[in-house]
Amino acid sequence: MGPRTVVLALAALLAGCSSSPTADLVLTNGTVATLDDDHGRVEALAAAGDTLLAVGSAEEIEAYTGSGTRVVDLDGRLAVPGLIEGHGHYMGMGEAQLQIDLLGTASWDQIVARVDSAATASADGAWVQGRGWHQEKWDATPERMVRGFQTNERLNQVAPETPVYLTHASGHAAIANEAALEAAGIGPNTADPDGGTIVRDAQGRATGILLETAEGLVQEAIEASRSDLSPEQRRERRREQVRLAAEEALANGVTSFQDQGASFETIELYRTMAENDELGIRMYAMVSQSEVTPETQERLAEIRTVGAADHHLTVRSIGEVTADGALGSRSAWMLEPYADAPNDTGINVTSMDRIREIAEIALEENYQLAIHAIGDRANRESLDLYESLFDDANVDGSALRWRIEHAQHLHPDDIPRFADLGVIASMQAIHACSDAPYNYQRLGDERVEAGAYAWKTLWEDGVVIGNGTDVPVEKIDPFASLHCTVTRQVPGTDTTFTPDEALSRRRALKSYTFNNARMAFEEDVKGTLTPGKLADVAVLSENMLEGPPGRIRETTVDYTVVGGEVVYTRE
Repeated sequence: MGPRTVVLALAALLAGCSSSPTADLVLTNGTVATLDDDHGRVEALAAAGDTLLAVGSAEEIEAYTGSGTRVVDLDGRLAVPGLIEGHGHYMGMGEAQLQIDLLGTASWDQIVARVDSAATASADGAWVQGRGWHQEKWDATPERMVRGFQTNERLNQVAPETPVYLTHASGHAAIANEAALEAAGIGPNTADPDGGTIVRDAQGRATGILLETAEGLVQEAIEASRSDLSPEQRRERRREQVRLAAEEALANGVTSFQDQGASFETIELYRTMAENDELGIRMYAMVSQSEVTPETQERLAEIRTVGAADHHLTVRSIGEVTADGALGSRSAWMLEPYADAPNDTGINVTSMDRIREIAEIALEENYQLAIHAIGDRANRESLDLYESLFDDANVDGSALRWRIEHAQHLHPDDIPRFADLGVIASMQAIHACSDAPYNYQRLGDERVEAGAYAWKTLWEDGVVIGNGTDVPVEKIDPFASLHCTVTRQVPGTDTTFTPDEALSRRRALKSYTFNNARMAFEEDVKGTLTPGKLADVAVLSENMLEGPPGRIRETTVDYTVVGGEVVYTRE
């Protein structure tokens, strides 16, 4: 019998006595949305250790209060199950906070000015890095564009000797200045890597834009520039990334994080920090596709773990395996050409033969598989692969809970296949609203209306729909994503994007809690505020289940509770 079982057994025993057990934490005098049909909405909850003891009226929960109980008066606020980031990049989230933040920048001029300031302040030879630019969201188009992207001339002007590398918001493109291209050995005769493109102008000159795997050429140069760091300095930098990511997540009510693509080294870092009570968040770490080969298969068996360090670390999934790129960079893999690029159908980033190899290893080692698929062809190819493997192995797809990450653009013929195969649609609602301004431009009316971000259709087919932000592609703001889930409102306008696919508020909240727990095989311990489950709670400034929908986006987190401990309080 484990320690958690002992706690539950003791709670049950004491519940049969005339006096109630004493709670370590009580939240009272508010609205508690348990998302559990047996309990509904109540006024208060009590927790002992890391476990929920009871939910009920303020009067009922007062019986669990003792001299050592911390009591938080909700003062009418809404408490919900701890929010779960269903798809993000944890180390990338931490790394983004060490770079220039370009999310929300309104123009190329604004970005160049930030690079100018950073290059002036940087030490000799130090790289200037940033993330978050998106050419489709600027209020003016740069004077020179090649294949829909700006070129690096102005970066060369403000930073002629300082290498500059700026990642697109999607992560599927980047721009590098000449100093960075030289450091990476990219010249006139450099061939495109498999699954990537070095964008060149009509004269064959590299414009600085790198798509998909071509980004890796510069990323390797950045890593090489850190070769003089000692092993301890490198470890400390990585630990700082983890700490920064945890702080940001907890401030947004996120108590669990599903990390898409962690190296073996990163997973060992998570394990060490979790065992030392330093991780700060519950981590569902997916093994990066680059680590999964027949030669490393034994390593997968060795590191597989479920609920380690008091449910702070689970490793039982491989992902995200990148079948294609992103819509913004026109690297999403489409069945038909882009409406605004008639000769382009996107990029198959990882060959389907390689994805099949990874999938077969996942089956053999009892690992969940998560494939990144945004374009309709990438989704069809992924569903075809899943169907083939499930048939060959004679397995039930619903039991495996294999996932397609994003599932953004689907051919109508493929929508029912998710339910038929038992495949989870791990979607990020914020992308629908964020991408809305250029969706019709990229794909045309017919494709958008027939299968773009089909949340409600998939949900009513019985498909498990997850939610998230894809941080650092977007900020780890659950309420921006929840607002889009409910309203499908195009940012900065009063118009909506395929509004028939919007979800109700309760379904939206379930997509960020219980459904994300299901995606990670964790619905028995999290996702609802049910006695006996982990005491992970977010206390919100607004009741997102009521009132004007626009206020959902204005919601902030006042308290975050992980395992019965208040780990974040808004100042």
